Amino acid sequence: MKALTLSLALPLFLLAADASAASYRCGTKLASSGDRTIEVENKCGAPNSHHFIGYTQVVNGIGGVQIEEWVYGPANGALYFLRFEGGRLTAVESKRQP
Repeated sequence: MKALTLSLALPLFLLAADASAASYRCGTKLASSGDRTIEVENKCGAPNSHHFIGYTQVVNGIGGVQIEEWVYGPANGALYFLRFEGGRLTAVESKRQP
């Protein structure tokens, strides 16, 4: 029974860990993985800067999607980098300032 519980809990834990990795709290709102750029801007305001990174790789003749990086902060001594692929939030990273 213990093994069954563990086997059911592990995938849920992994999903929760993945979801928290792509979220950014701005005030009382939360920008989460899958949010569109306009949704993030409505929740968090305009970023301090944004950069066009490039396109994802073309596979089997199917075109790639645009990749952008938005930068927020500094907030609490850190900069926050939000990555968008095809206009959807895919990753959030933070970096402490020296």
